Amino acid sequence: MEREKKAVALKYDPFLDNAPRLVAKGKGRVAEKILEIAREHDIYIHEDPDIVGILSQLHLNEEIPPDLYVVIAELLAFVYSLDREKKDQ
Repeated sequence: MEREKKAVALKYDPFLDNAPRLVAKGKGRVAEKILEIAREHDIYIHEDPDIVGILSQLHLNEEIPPDLYVVIAELLAFVYSLDREKKDQ
């Protein structure tokens, strides 16, 4: 049996936030809608069920826990490098 799809969305504003915040989460149809909106806005999607499982336990607008700082920072650095490459093309 296939597991129900889950999705989360993070937002980080270095001028307002101490850490990235959870701004959306859902499963099933809600997860599909989160992914659809991300695709429509050309937002990077990283699929990792373990990270999604941990982040989906947070409340909306809650900052990520310190033990996830490194992994999320690495993902953000990767996303920023992709954005730079797009702008340079």
